[in-house]
Amino acid sequence: MLDETLLDDPDALARVDRRGLLRGAAEAGARVRTAARHAAEAGVTELNPEGRPRSIMVAGPGTASAGVADLVAALAGASAPVARLHSTGVAAAAGAYRWTLPGWAGSVDLLLITTTDGSEPGLALLAEQAYRRGVTVAAVAPERSPLAEAVTSTHGLVVPMAVAPHELTDEEAQEASPAALWALLTPLLALLDRVGLVTAPAEALQRIADRLDRTAERCGPAVATYGNPAKTLAAELADTLPLVWTEGALAAPVGRRFATVLAELAGRPAFAAELPEALAAHRVLLAGDFAGGADPDDFFRDRVDEAQALHARVVLLRDRPAGGLTAAPAARELALSHDTTISELEPEDTTAGNGNGTSTGDDPTAPGTGPAAPGNGPAGESPAAPGPGPVRDGATDLEGLAELLAITDFAAVYLALTSRLHTT
Repeated sequence: MLDETLLDDPDALARVDRRGLLRGAAEAGARVRTAARHAAEAGVTELNPEGRPRSIMVAGPGTASAGVADLVAALAGASAPVARLHSTGVAAAAGAYRWTLPGWAGSVDLLLITTTDGSEPGLALLAEQAYRRGVTVAAVAPERSPLAEAVTSTHGLVVPMAVAPHELTDEEAQEASPAALWALLTPLLALLDRVGLVTAPAEALQRIADRLDRTAERCGPAVATYGNPAKTLAAELADTLPLVWTEGALAAPVGRRFATVLAELAGRPAFAAELPEALAAHRVLLAGDFAGGADPDDFFRDRVDEAQALHARVVLLRDRPAGGLTAAPAARELALSHDTTISELEPEDTTAGNGNGTSTGDDPTAPGTGPAAPGNGPAGESPAAPGPGPVRDGATDLEGLAELLAITDFAAVYLALTSRLHTT
C-alpha cells in the first residue's frame, strides 16, 4: 500500500531513502557528463575503426547491465545484430556467474562488457576467451577492479565506470541507483558513435545530460504531486497491476526496464508489451479478475482485514511517432471498454515546445486527461492524428529516450519509498 502522505514530504522521503535512490535518479545527468569524460580520457573519441563490426555481444550481470543490453539492441539493432549473452550459474552472486561466447563469434565481432561490480571471475574468463578468438572487447567497469585489469591484460579497451563520491563505500546503493544505467551506457554510446552504429557525438551526450537535469527538476521530491509527472504516475499506480504498453522502438526497452525496476525496487508486479501485440496479449487481463469493474464494491469484502484487490492500469509509453500511424487510439478504446484507467507518457517536444511529457491522471475535468479519455496525450493531441514531432535524428531520439527513462525511474523510486517495503 502506498503512503501518499510521504509523496509531498521531502524530509520524510529523505529519511526513508536509505539507499540513496532519489539522489541516484537526480544525478543521472551528472553521471552522463562524468561518463562521457571518462570515455574521452580512455581514448574512445580518438578511435578510428576500419569498419563496422559484424555483430555486437553484450554481457554483464544485474538490472543495469540488462537495461544497457536492451537499449544497445534498440539503438544499434538496425545497423548490426545485437545479442545479449545471458549468464548461467548456481546463485545470484559475483563468483557464481558464468558467460560463454557463441560458436560463431570471431574477429569481426565486438564484445561489450558492463558491470557495476567488476569482481566477477566469469567476466574475466569471458574476456580471455574473446581474446583467444580474436573478438574485440570493450568494458565499462569500476576502476582498478579485477575485470578492468583482466580486460587491459588482453589488450581490450576499458572505460572506468563513473561513480559519485558517496557510492565508493556503498555498493548496495551503487547497484540499485538509477544513475548506474547511465554510468554504463554513456561510454558505449560514445563507442558506438565512433564505429558508426549510433549517432551520439559529444554534443549529443551533453544534450542528453541537460534533458536528464531538466527532467530531474520536474520530478524531484520538492515538486508537489500535482505538478510532478513521476509522483503523479506513482500515485496512479498505487494498488494496481501495471500493464506497460509501449509504442516505438525506443519506448520498448524503457517499458521493459520500468516493469523490471518496479519489481526490483518497489516489489510491484508489472507486465510490459509492445503495441499492437499488447492489445491481444493483455486483453484477458483487462477482462478477468484484474479488470477495472471487477466487483470493486463487493458488499461482503472486509475493508479492514482484507487488502484491496489489484486492478489493472495501463501505462502507455510512446516514442514520439515520425508519422501518423499509431495504435494508441485502439489501446485507449480497449482500456475504456473494460473500465480500465490509463496513464500516458511521451517525451517532450522541444522543437515545437508543445509537449509536456507528463502522466495523465484521473481528473475528468482536466484538459486531455481522464481514464482512457479519447483526448489523452501531451498538449491535448488528438490520438488519431499526433502532432508533429521534432525532426527525427539519432540525437533527438536519445533525448526523448532519456526523458522517458528518467520519469519512469523516478516513479519506481517513489513507489519504492512510499510502500510498506520501506516504511515499515
